[in-house]
Amino acid sequence: MRRGAAAGLCYDRLMADPSAADILRFHLEAGVDETIGESPVDRFASAGQAASEAATEPAPEKPPPPARRALRDAPRATAGEAPAPPNGGRVSQAVQAAWSLAAAANSVAELKAAVESFEGCGLKKTATNTVFADGNPEARVMFVGEAPGAEEDRQGLPFVGPSGRLLDRMLETIGYGREKFYVTNIVFWRPPGNRNPTTDEIAACLPFVERHIELAAPDVLVPLGGPAAKTLLGRAEGITRLRGSWHSYSTAHMSAPVDAMATFHPAYLLRSPANKRQAWRDLLEIRQKLDGAAD
Repeated sequence: MRRGAAAGLCYDRLMADPSAADILRFHLEAGVDETIGESPVDRFASAGQAASEAATEPAPEKPPPPARRALRDAPRATAGEAPAPPNGGRVSQAVQAAWSLAAAANSVAELKAAVESFEGCGLKKTATNTVFADGNPEARVMFVGEAPGAEEDRQGLPFVGPSGRLLDRMLETIGYGREKFYVTNIVFWRPPGNRNPTTDEIAACLPFVERHIELAAPDVLVPLGGPAAKTLLGRAEGITRLRGSWHSYSTAHMSAPVDAMATFHPAYLLRSPANKRQAWRDLLEIRQKLDGAAD
């Protein structure tokens, strides 16, 4: 049976005895991460009106993702400054304290000590260890995932559980052992029950992540999974749209932007192995970019 026919048969069987969970699982494994309206919209009929309105009124600015917006609105402190007033919220105060600590770090070792001393993220209270980074901080490629899991929390190192072992195997196929890459997450403590980190938790950690990227200064930055890609690239699209193409990452303190290529998180690939082919293509693109920069 052809693959397409087999997929159609599986879908027919699912529809014969569906449940909400089964249907959702089917679409997630198929790579669907967006929905559309139930009623069709005639975009051609409204194209003329939209064009005329666009000519007279400026298009509203697309808001950045919530974590980026919280960081943008928080006043940035320089090294040695006391945190600014909280502006009416605990998160703003935590973010401001994070900016102050991150700005004072002049090396990766100093930044690690700053993260370990930081008390502004509630995840630290329930975690066993601070999970900062692993690999070679002078490597040319830096991977940034979402959050530590149970094994990472026990060992205090990122990507040492099942998804980390898959990442190691994937990178070994393009000639990159862990001594040739650097890996961290957008939050440094495991969320209870491996839930997704909240916007507030990401915002409290992101000043350290940005400073981390500045200090490591990789040639290529690789966000792993949708949350990391949306946070670092400031985009709202899902990972299936963001992966496979090159983006630009920069901060106010970087002399030049860094090439960034988002790809699937290894934990997602363990659940959806059919997408490993696309992840393999992304790794080949990354290797080609690194090889070209070395020439």
